[in-house]
Amino acid sequence: MAKSLYQTLHISENASLDEIKKAYRKLARQYHPDINKTPEAEEKFKEINGAYEILSDPQKKAEYDQYGDSMFNGQNFSDFSRSYQGADLNDILKNIFGGRGKGFNSGSAGFGGFDFDFGNGMHDNIDLDIEASVAISLKSALLGDTIRIHLNSASFELKIPEGITQGSKLRAKGKGKKLGNMVGDAIITITITPEDGYIIDGYNLVQMVQVPLKAMLFGDKITMATLRKEITIKIPANMQNGQKMRIEGMGFKNRKTGQYGDLILQVYAKLPDSSNFSEELRMLLQKEL
Repeated sequence: MAKSLYQTLHISENASLDEIKKAYRKLARQYHPDINKTPEAEEKFKEINGAYEILSDPQKKAEYDQYGDSMFNGQNFSDFSRSYQGADLNDILKNIFGGRGKGFNSGSAGFGGFDFDFGNGMHDNIDLDIEASVAISLKSALLGDTIRIHLNSASFELKIPEGITQGSKLRAKGKGKKLGNMVGDAIITITITPEDGYIIDGYNLVQMVQVPLKAMLFGDKITMATLRKEITIKIPANMQNGQKMRIEGMGFKNRKTGQYGDLILQVYAKLPDSSNFSEELRMLLQKEL
C-alpha cells in the first residue's frame, strides 16, 4: 500500500512523532517561500505542511496508515495537492478526515488560501543569518574605520575596530534574512588587502624603508611617513642593508589586552644613479669600493 506522505517528509513509516517534527522543521526551513526564492518552493512548502498536518495528528495518522494513498484517489500526495491549486487544501483535507484535528490555523502568513503550522518552536531553529566577506585596506585595519557595505539588497555602514586582524568576524545586527517579523544578522569576515612594502607579523607591522646611501654610510636623521603618523628616525653610520629598527607601540592594537605591537622598520639604501657622478668621483669609488 503506497504511503507517499512519509516520502514527502523523507521519513520511514515507523517514524516517531519527534522524528516527524524534526523532519518537518528541517524541510520547512528549506522550502519556506520567504527564504527559498525558487519557483517550486511554494508548492513544495504546501506539500510539507499538508503531510505534517496529517502525520502529526494521531487520529489522522492512524486513518492514513490504514488506507494510505487510496484516500487521495490513488494519487501520491504531491500530485493530489497540486491538483487542487487555487482551492483551500485545508478544507479538502478536513473533508477527507471528517474535520478532525487542528487544521492549518496556528502559524504565520498563509499561501494558497491556508495558513502554515510552525508550532513547537520551529522559529527558534530557523537560521536567518547570512555570511559575507569584505576586503579593507591595511590602514583601515590598523587604525579603525567606518566603511559602507552593500549586502542582501541593502546598504549600511560597518564600523571597523582599531587593530582588527585577518579573518576576524564582525556581526551586523539586523542585516540578515527576514522571515515575518524576525530578522537575522550579517556575519562579515574581514580580509586585509596586501600592500606593497608592508608585512603583518602578529601584532607587529613591518615596513620597508629606503634611505639615501649617504645616510647609511655616514649617519643622518630621516623624516618619513608611516601609516600612523610622520616620524623622524636616526640612522647610525655604517648601517647594514636590511637592518631593522623597532618603534614601540606603533603596531596593531591587541583588542583583548588593549596593548599595541611595534612598528619594525626594515631599512635599505636607495642607490644613486652613478651616471650623474663626476668622472673623478666615479674613479675614486671604483678604486675604494
